[in-house]
Amino acid sequence: MSPGVILALLAYGLFSCSDASIKSLGGELSVFEIGFFTSLFAVGPALLSKARKERWRDVLQFNNPLLLNIRGLSGVLGSGCVIYAFTHVPLAEVYSLAFLAPIFVVLLSAMLLAEAIPRYRWLLLVLSFVGVLIVVRPGFRELQLGHLAVLACAFFTATNTVVLRSLAPREHRLSIFATVTLYALVLNGIGMIIWGSSLPTLPQLAVLALIGTMGGLGHLTFIGATRLAPANQVAPAQYTQMLWALGLGALFYGEYLDGIGIVGLVIMIGAGALNLLSPEACGRHLSLKRHGGAAQQPSEAKVLDDIAISQCAIAGSGPQQAKS
Repeated sequence: MSPGVILALLAYGLFSCSDASIKSLGGELSVFEIGFFTSLFAVGPALLSKARKERWRDVLQFNNPLLLNIRGLSGVLGSGCVIYAFTHVPLAEVYSLAFLAPIFVVLLSAMLLAEAIPRYRWLLLVLSFVGVLIVVRPGFRELQLGHLAVLACAFFTATNTVVLRSLAPREHRLSIFATVTLYALVLNGIGMIIWGSSLPTLPQLAVLALIGTMGGLGHLTFIGATRLAPANQVAPAQYTQMLWALGLGALFYGEYLDGIGIVGLVIMIGAGALNLLSPEACGRHLSLKRHGGAAQQPSEAKVLDDIAISQCAIAGSGPQQAKS
């Protein structure tokens, strides 16, 4: 196993532990409080990822303000939705629904970016959707507002991904990071004021600091993974979050997935993995190996890198983090 894949596994483990910690605050703090303080604590680790060639004054250089603002707003809305979901819905169900984001990405890419989508990819996405339906089983089980919140998060995540595809080649990474950070702090801060949130207690503040730090460190680790391994090797590691969700949910919250749900997970993960290991992705990987490996994949690595850094300010946002 390559060092890049190991780092990717570690990053997704940190993300999952951060998400599970959010669940422990359910009923104690509002979504706005969790979003504000985890974003604040995630800034420190995020700043460490600044490349040497980048300059702090680049933060104020906006090439496309409209898309930057769309990116910041959709990022905060998606983060708020998934934080609400983590505090109201079992972890495994949150991840299952959030992994619908690739379907929204394909739809938005086809409509807005005019990308050609092969038929087999549509089939795999339909299989992923069937797997999610088996896990959640709408009509057989009561759906909660938290389930709808995860669907909204998946849509906002897809929006982030499509917008970032346009932003990454033309926008400074620091500008993307600063925009998301400001949106997270300002909007969550306003929400705290309007709804009269009180300051967290010291124990709660410690948990929030842990959530933000794990999320920030997870993003730094993910960035390192994209620099050491091609994207088609790093991306499948995301599905290990389902194992983390099952383990952490059972260990700390008494959440257990039944046999039917596990079948749905297998279908969903299998279809997702085949989608990531598509002929185009494998072809890119073989081409990269012929030209010197991961060091020769600037475009693909940069996109994943930009996705990761731009979401460092939204620690604890679950599958939304740079994985789309």
